[in-house]
Amino acid sequence: MTFAGWTVIATILLCLTLLITTRLSVDVVFIGGLTILIVSQVVPAEEALVGFSNQGMLTVAALYVVAAGMKETGAIHFVVNKIIGQVKSIRGAQVRIMAPVMVVSAFLNNTPVVASFIPALEDWGRKNQIAVSKILIPLSYAAILGGTCTLIGTSTNLIVNGLLIEEASTDTIGIFEPGLIGVPAAIVGFIYLTVFAKKLLPDRGSGFDTFKDPREYTIEMIIEDDSPLPGKTVEEAGLRHLPGLYLVEIYRQDHIIAAVDPEQKLKGGDRLIFTGVVDSIVDLQQIKGLKPATDQIFKLNAPRRERLMIEAVVSPSHPVNGTTIKKGRFRNIYDAVVLAVSRNGERIKEKVGDIRLKTGDTLLLEAHPNFLEQFKNSSDYYLTSGISDSSPPNYEKSGMAWGVLGVMVATVALGWLSMFQASFLAAGLMVATGCCRAATAKDYIDWSVLLVIAASLGLGSALQYTGGATVLAEEFLGYTEGSPYLALAGVYLATWLLTEMVTNNAAAVLIFPIAISLAGSFGVSYMPFVMTIIMAASASFSTPIGYQTNLMVYGPGGYKFTDFTKIGLPLNLMIAAITIFLVPQIWPF
Repeated sequence: MTFAGWTVIATILLCLTLLITTRLSVDVVFIGGLTILIVSQVVPAEEALVGFSNQGMLTVAALYVVAAGMKETGAIHFVVNKIIGQVKSIRGAQVRIMAPVMVVSAFLNNTPVVASFIPALEDWGRKNQIAVSKILIPLSYAAILGGTCTLIGTSTNLIVNGLLIEEASTDTIGIFEPGLIGVPAAIVGFIYLTVFAKKLLPDRGSGFDTFKDPREYTIEMIIEDDSPLPGKTVEEAGLRHLPGLYLVEIYRQDHIIAAVDPEQKLKGGDRLIFTGVVDSIVDLQQIKGLKPATDQIFKLNAPRRERLMIEAVVSPSHPVNGTTIKKGRFRNIYDAVVLAVSRNGERIKEKVGDIRLKTGDTLLLEAHPNFLEQFKNSSDYYLTSGISDSSPPNYEKSGMAWGVLGVMVATVALGWLSMFQASFLAAGLMVATGCCRAATAKDYIDWSVLLVIAASLGLGSALQYTGGATVLAEEFLGYTEGSPYLALAGVYLATWLLTEMVTNNAAAVLIFPIAISLAGSFGVSYMPFVMTIIMAASASFSTPIGYQTNLMVYGPGGYKFTDFTKIGLPLNLMIAAITIFLVPQIWPF
């Protein structure tokens, strides 16, 4: 091996060591590794930077925009609520998530599936005070396992099939043929994750600290007549277990329902009085059929989708201080509406418009984002701060969002467009149709994940360019020439190790010609080796860098590099044992 090849290998090992032994973020580590290769001129800069123009990385970027449209319209929340329902246990949630994701990922590219679910599961975990770190790795692993069950479930299968057609001219893999090994592997993986995921996964990213703030608001919401809520009980409407929030009473025509029973049925026009922390009041805005009882929100200049919720503390010089909100013409002065008022933890029983403001009152406002810039240095307020993700979903566009997603999936499934082309078309349509605004879409893109993908692709490209990957694979497989069974095990292990270091597609491309040569030297069928490569290239569980969906959940789940090894390595070994044992039985030598 050349000096350049050894340098690349040493750099990759250094990156892995830093990720395991330090608290450095994965994007910093991999960009640092790439910098070493560029500065030392071990590989040309264009080879090291190839990941930044890689279609896979850009596809993930576009899919973040697609996911933004699904979230902003409330489309994906509907599905998540239907899938998980009223489940409150971690294990129950994991099962409810993994089963449908495995099925869907067998027929759809697993990257958009995971991208769409992440924001919805983050919200669900926060509402139910369940750490998202308990559910995001199972989400990614379920998508990976489901993708191994059909030819179209993952791009790796399609790439290997293309290589097979070139090699054998006529042979091809049937669309459901990978399922002969993929389905048993998925079943074993499902059982393993169901039994052990709760114990092995860390307790991070839960957002519990959100509810340590003692500041509470009282807010009045009204149930719309033409919404899905009338006829449902308080429990069924999801208004019972929002953390840090309490349904105090219901005003219904001429009487008050106090000490609200969870089985109390809701009616159109009911005015619901809630008291609680701001995050749960934001959650109320996300429930279809609930709207603030004040009609002032419809008199603001900007559309509701362009507004956000803001907290502002009243100062002694505030022009409405000592006056009621209505008489002080608050909306006319600030082009903002007071949704609720917090005052030293006490419940304010007056309607919002009749509340007489005092110095130190914290107002929960709905206003245009420029309110923050306009009044951040104003003497009217001690402090102003915006609340992220507080705009209510645009449910009127949810059907459009599903249609855009359907167009993306259909064009790929029918072979009209590549995943890269379809994802950019879908992202453009999400913005063009108003499912999400361009500014909002940019906020949803996780730039650190994109940097990690681009940098890891650059390191993998350097390993290939210097010949290091080929030498490692040939040396490793050189010890297995005595037996086709040993060779098969060697092919699996070599593919798996390369997958964890580079990418699944690159690993499959590198190992394929070597495996075909091994089959020829033994005079046996190449199909066992081909199917083994398919499974090994996708079975990336023990590091976050080998598969895009693992990288996508890495940040939102608050994971460390070793979290994937702890739960993923046993799963890797199980899938390896199943593959090496079953493949020769199904596709004999």
